[in-house]
Amino acid sequence: MGRLVIFSLMVLFLSSADAALYKGQKEYIKRCSKCHSDGHTFISKKNSMEWREYMKNSAEELVKAHLNSSDENAKNSFDYFKNNKHEKNANHLMEFLMEYAKDSGKVPACN
Repeated sequence: MGRLVIFSLMVLFLSSADAALYKGQKEYIKRCSKCHSDGHTFISKKNSMEWREYMKNSAEELVKAHLNSSDENAKNSFDYFKNNKHEKNANHLMEFLMEYAKDSGKVPACN
């Protein structure tokens, strides 16, 4: 009985981790790929610890980078960042970015 419970919890945990990763990829494709079309090149610029720092506090550094950018498209993303959807999806996006960071050795399939 105990093994069944442990196995069930492991399956539940692993499937929820995959769901967060999938949601992060979906968010990246929907919100980021317009400007950062080559996902692998963009994501692999930072290692997982750098992405974690960049994304902490509801991606405060990411928001600053977009708002301080000279690129007009980056500044247009302000509406998204002040929206509660950004707050809701920041953790999923962080999971995706960390999964495919420079030090992960993995390549995302953003299509």
